[in-house]
Amino acid sequence: MADDKQTQTYQGYEQGPICPTNDVYSLLLRLIRNCPWNRCSFCPVYKKQKFSIRPVEDIIKDIDLVRTYIDRLLKENALPIAFDQERIHSIYTSFEVRDRVAFNNAVKWYAAGMASIFLQDANPLVMKPKDLLFILRHIKDCFPEIETIATYARSSTILQLPDGTLEQLHKLGLNRIHVGLESGSNLVLNRMRKGVDRFGHIAAGKRIRQAGIELYAYVMPGLGGVDLSIEHALETAEVLNAINPDVIKIRTLGLSPSTELAHWQLRGMFEKPGDAMIATELRLMLETLDNIQSRIKSDHILNLFETVTGRMPHDKEKMIGIIDRFFELAPKDRILYQIGRRMGFFKGLEDMDTSSRMDQVQLACKNYGVTPKNVDQILDRLMMRFV
Repeated sequence: MADDKQTQTYQGYEQGPICPTNDVYSLLLRLIRNCPWNRCSFCPVYKKQKFSIRPVEDIIKDIDLVRTYIDRLLKENALPIAFDQERIHSIYTSFEVRDRVAFNNAVKWYAAGMASIFLQDANPLVMKPKDLLFILRHIKDCFPEIETIATYARSSTILQLPDGTLEQLHKLGLNRIHVGLESGSNLVLNRMRKGVDRFGHIAAGKRIRQAGIELYAYVMPGLGGVDLSIEHALETAEVLNAINPDVIKIRTLGLSPSTELAHWQLRGMFEKPGDAMIATELRLMLETLDNIQSRIKSDHILNLFETVTGRMPHDKEKMIGIIDRFFELAPKDRILYQIGRRMGFFKGLEDMDTSSRMDQVQLACKNYGVTPKNVDQILDRLMMRFV
């Protein structure tokens, strides 16, 4: 594991490439660069990028820099600053220390209400616990009104933390952890090189929840391929039942050409399920969820149904009903929905009746030459934009 020591000169505020959808308006603080594991067969992020841990004093300088900019924005006492480019530029050029990335983050965060911070990149909990605790203390000292501090983590890393570490981190403000479970099937997890088995996922999920930290567990319909689709759905539901995450996030498999999984598909070693099979898989998973109170979220364009959302068990039948209505559509209407959804025009089936974009969807289907036989191949190409 690489570790950047304190010998390097501070290069300015750093921002990683990704964050969860619900953290797009959070202040992004980069603690580590890239991913310490970086072996998952389906993931295109961080590939060929060297992993390193940023020096603690550099992270502190990032925090202090944002605090300086925020103080000035507060002094100006005008929220519309975020939308007045001339005024923004005037404020920026007045600083002795100018860092465009830090300033832009501060302005965006100021405009959003400064409620949350997200710690990047893929798995900051690989840092030494004493360093994490020091950073969290400094965040709380600088921004005592923060409501949420969140991060990504791997189940294997959670299991390696010394006893009591999660509780200490929570006490200092870390109150949400996003974990990519992806699957509860050992066959799928092993094939996708997740570096953890179903029992590790369960143990890690329970540790997070027992520490009082909110757990967002991500699952990936389609990841089992055609051959393991049913097992993937059933065993993923079993793991979720054992953990009872606060939130279950649906992230349908999208194949990026740069991934090992895409290369396997080209060589006939993996067959990605089409929309109908993935919808069936999702329905089976939802049906198998039992005795949990998790919220289901489907807030990503890769998902066929953004409206499959709700709280278990109250909304279970409603969510299953949305999938059933998809299968009740006539074949031509089903295609229109699939294409319109991946074009970003529809969130759910009801949008077909109210959207002003239906003519555009019909034209796109005509131009692409979409048929029931080729719709999945065309959708795969459309979905590459969002992977």
